[in-house]
Amino acid sequence: MELCAPFADPTPAERTAAWLRAATPARIFTGRAGSSYHTATLLALRGDHAAARDAVSTPLDLDAPGMAALADRFPWTVVATMADSRHRYLRRPDLGRRLTPQARQTIRAAHGPGPDVQLVIGDGLSSTAVHAQVPALLPLVHEGCAVRGWSVGRPIVVRQCRVGVLNEIGDLLDPAVVVLLIGERPGLATAESLSAYLAYRPRPGHTDADRNLLSNIHRAGIPVREAASRIVGLVEALMADGRSGVAVKEPAALES
Repeated sequence: MELCAPFADPTPAERTAAWLRAATPARIFTGRAGSSYHTATLLALRGDHAAARDAVSTPLDLDAPGMAALADRFPWTVVATMADSRHRYLRRPDLGRRLTPQARQTIRAAHGPGPDVQLVIGDGLSSTAVHAQVPALLPLVHEGCAVRGWSVGRPIVVRQCRVGVLNEIGDLLDPAVVVLLIGERPGLATAESLSAYLAYRPRPGHTDADRNLLSNIHRAGIPVREAASRIVGLVEALMADGRSGVAVKEPAALES
């Protein structure tokens, strides 16, 4: 009797499925056991879901090793929005767009007006992303701006931060460009994804249409060094155009 090989060669369909799985972090072609996922798939799904929940609920830790070392190099101003708790922050997005009166006073006292670039760090919806990406990204962006001769304002850290806080900082300090590094809403692919929002002379009433965005900054997305280069390139484009928003395209996109 002919013995079967212990491991048969993969079929063309299996090879295609393996190639597609390697090309995306999405859960595709995972197979099933009856009407359920395989145990390994189910456990991975639950683990990723737990990581996403933790990223949203965990407070930004400025004493974490990477963040503390960063503060030694770039002493920052720490302020908060009107969302006085994580509970209110998640349920009242509008409060995360407005600085407290104390925050406005602190920024005025600690910062001079009119830098070319003002860097802002916001916890957003993933403190995990800030902890993972900002310690490497912020120095690269700062260096890229300094090399071009731009003045860079002392970084501002905003707790319970939404993107619209750009408008208040622009109104307070009148920088040419504000760059906000903020944790993205985590998904099941990663909880470490950071976004960079850029706005030219932002003011109250400006919307997302008046801003530019570079998203998916993480190991499996846009690497930190590439992200820094693209952020600085966008700052240059906004300064050249004297505006930001949907009418201004990223230089890399124009070249492709």
